[in-house]
Amino acid sequence: MDRQEILRRMGSLQQAADVKSVTYGDGRAKGMEAWQVKNGSLQFTVMKDKCMDLAELSYKGINMNFLSKPGLQGRNHYDTNGSEAQRSIMGGMMFTCGLENICAPYEGDKSYPMHGRIRTTPAEHTGVYTGWEGDSYRMSIRGEMREAELFGENLVLEREITTQFPGKEIVIRDTIENQGFREEPAMLLYHFNVGYPLLDEGARIILPTRKVTPRDEAAAPHTEKYSVMEAPVDNEPEYVFLHELTADSEGNTFAAVINEKLGLGIQLSFNQKNLPYFMQWKSLASGDYVIGLEPANSSVYGRGYHEERGDLHRIRPFEKEERQLTITILEGDELQTVKEKAENLRKG
Repeated sequence: MDRQEILRRMGSLQQAADVKSVTYGDGRAKGMEAWQVKNGSLQFTVMKDKCMDLAELSYKGINMNFLSKPGLQGRNHYDTNGSEAQRSIMGGMMFTCGLENICAPYEGDKSYPMHGRIRTTPAEHTGVYTGWEGDSYRMSIRGEMREAELFGENLVLEREITTQFPGKEIVIRDTIENQGFREEPAMLLYHFNVGYPLLDEGARIILPTRKVTPRDEAAAPHTEKYSVMEAPVDNEPEYVFLHELTADSEGNTFAAVINEKLGLGIQLSFNQKNLPYFMQWKSLASGDYVIGLEPANSSVYGRGYHEERGDLHRIRPFEKEERQLTITILEGDELQTVKEKAENLRKG
């Protein structure tokens, strides 16, 4: 329908499309500021106080994200305290890891916490735009997060999150700038977390992968089943797999999770030129039941690994790096289409 036909059918457009600023009042989330976004059947939450990351996401009332046992929460005093950071890793639809470190805590010239500090950095200079552009209603949220230290780094992540009604996509555009006067590490991993009920026994992980490598001995026996989700298993260890993904001629590739019983799926698209690494986190553990899809500019082995290899990703003074990720809801025939898309990329 065009704009006029849409507006004929409702009083306020807030029935179908809206961005609402909220502050949580209970539990660990108390005091956290966020935006709740409605785009027809697609609804999601953007956390202002936590890197503008995506917390909850649902489509037609069906939850698609994972939340860890501590649940929805704001910033905590233990967020960046080494491995204790696991108490604040709530998952959510997506959280941003970096910028000085990703993955395991690292003790080098100073302490680098698990998955870095940017994921709990609050946004400033924020703003919301809404408006019709032709027959689409555009909703956009922007802000910036600064990771900085006296006599240390001064890195700024500027983020814009956009969705258009009617539609089933969320576009995340990031620009990282080094506003300091020395070269700095700029590690980055997008931790995209799919949970129940989209994720359930029989769900499939769709990747255009040419090679799969288990991270460790725990994952090795399960490599052949990386693409299939089994039922939960009490106290099962996590598995992590490293993938070499194929891409099109411009470097575009994707990862997806589909549930054919529900007739739904979710896809994350990105460009391999600036996110050359891809990791898959698979946890069958009861209560920790999740698939993580993780494009990155650095390896899952973290900062120490790259320092030893001499290839730690760095950004020069006043240099900018741009990245874009697109989240797309899949349904109906699109589930078969995404499987064919992966197969075609693998074939080249």
